[in-house]
Amino acid sequence: MAEEIHFLSARELARRVRDRELSAREVTEAHLARIEAVNPRVNAIVTLTADRALREADEADALLASGTEPPPLLGLPVAHKDTHETAGVLTTSGSPLLADNVPELDELVIERMRAAGTVMLGKTNVPEFAAGSHTFNPLFGTTRNPYDLARSAGGSSGGAAAALAAGLHPLADGSDMGGSLRNPASFCNVVGLRPSPGRVPSWPDAGAWATMGVQGPMARDVADVALLLSVLAGPDPRSPIALETPGSAFAVPLERDLTGLRVAWAPRLDGSMPFAPEVISALEGTAKVFTELGCVVEEACPDLSGADEVFRVLRAWKFELALGTVMDRHRDQLKPSVVANIEEGRRLTGPEVGRAEVLHTRLHHNVRRFFESYDVLLAPVSQVPPFDADLEYPTEIAGEPMTSYVDWMRSAYLISATGCPALSVPGGFTDDGLPIGLQVIGPHRADLLVLQAGHAFEQATHHGERRPPL
Repeated sequence: MAEEIHFLSARELARRVRDRELSAREVTEAHLARIEAVNPRVNAIVTLTADRALREADEADALLASGTEPPPLLGLPVAHKDTHETAGVLTTSGSPLLADNVPELDELVIERMRAAGTVMLGKTNVPEFAAGSHTFNPLFGTTRNPYDLARSAGGSSGGAAAALAAGLHPLADGSDMGGSLRNPASFCNVVGLRPSPGRVPSWPDAGAWATMGVQGPMARDVADVALLLSVLAGPDPRSPIALETPGSAFAVPLERDLTGLRVAWAPRLDGSMPFAPEVISALEGTAKVFTELGCVVEEACPDLSGADEVFRVLRAWKFELALGTVMDRHRDQLKPSVVANIEEGRRLTGPEVGRAEVLHTRLHHNVRRFFESYDVLLAPVSQVPPFDADLEYPTEIAGEPMTSYVDWMRSAYLISATGCPALSVPGGFTDDGLPIGLQVIGPHRADLLVLQAGHAFEQATHHGERRPPL
C-alpha cells in the first residue's frame, strides 16, 4: 500500500482521506517511509519533522472523525522550501549564518497551506540564499536529480522539485525570480508555475512593491498545481500588490477545448541565446501536439528588447536590499557569487535603476501587443538538460561560454522580466533519459489559461507519468 500511496496525486490523496479510505496517519507514515528509503540518495529534504508530522496527521484524523467539514488539503504531507519561514521549525536559507534560525511566525504561503490542512514533513533544500538555479550549500550539501543522481535538480526550489519527483511529498511551495520554480520543475519532470505577480501574496517582504520575485506552487501534474494555487492565491492586506481574484477561481476543472487557440511557438525564444541541441530535439514535437489539439500554431516571439537589462538591474537591486547589511557584517561567510550580486546592486546609480524601469514599461507594452495576436507562447524552460551536479553552473552552451552563474538561465529569466505567468510542464526527454520542460507563457494575469493549455499538453503526451529509476 505504501508503494501506491507515495505516487498518488494530491487530489486523489485528499479524496481518500476525506472519504476515510485512508487515514492521514497512513498517508504520512507512507511518505516518511519513502523519505527514509530514498532521501539519503537525493538529499531533497534537509530538516525532517517526523514526530510533528505524525501528531498533525492524528489531529487531521480526529477532525474528520468529529464530522467537521475538512479543509481542501487535509492530511496531505508537505515539506516547505527552506527560504520560507516556518514557525518553530529551522529555516536556514542554506546559509551558515542562519544555521540555528527558528522563526516565531509562519510566512503567508505557509499560513495558507497549514490553514488548508497540510501536515508538515520538514524543509526542502535550497542554494545559499536562493542564489542560482543549482541546489547546493555549505550546510546540507547538494540535492541530486532523481532521474540521474549525478545531475543537478535545478534550483532554487531544487529540493522541492526533487522531493516531488522522488515521491517524498505530493505538493510543494516554491519561489521564482529568475526561474526558481520553472528550472527545477524542468530538470525533475514535474510541474511548476511562476504565477502573475500578486497572484500569490508575499509576506513578510521588505520590498513588497517589487514584481520580479514571486512565490508559487509545484506538483507532479498540472491539476495538482491548480489545487495548490487555489489555496495560495487571493487577496491579503499585507501585500500591496495582491490581486483580488479569490483562490477558488482555480479550484475548477482544467479541461478546455483548445480549438482555434492561437499559439506562438518559439523553440529558441527570441534567438538571442544558445540552446543545447538535446533541448531542441526533445521538444521538436511540441508544435504538432498543439496542432492536433486544434490550435493554430505559428513560430513567433515577442520583442524582448531590454529584458536582460531589466532583470539584471532589478535583481541586483533586490539582492542589495535584502542582503546588503548581511554582507557588511559577514562577508567572509557568504559565497562569492552572492557577494558579487550584492556589490553589483550597491554600484547601481539612480539613473540606472530609472532606465531599467523605463525599459520594464516598454517591455510590458511589447508583450501586451504580442498577446493581442496570440493567446499563449511556448518555449523551452531551460537552455540545457540537467547538468553535472559537481559544477556550480554550466560554463558553456553549444560552444558559447557562460561567464556567470545566471547566464545559462536566460530562457527563464527573460520571461520573469515580462511579468507574465509561466508554467513548466514535462515536455520530453533526452536520449539518455533526462527530463526537458516546456514553458507555457500567457498574457498578464492569464494564469488559468496557462494552466489549461499546460494540462491539455500533459494529457496528450503523458511525459509527467515517467517516474525516476530510484
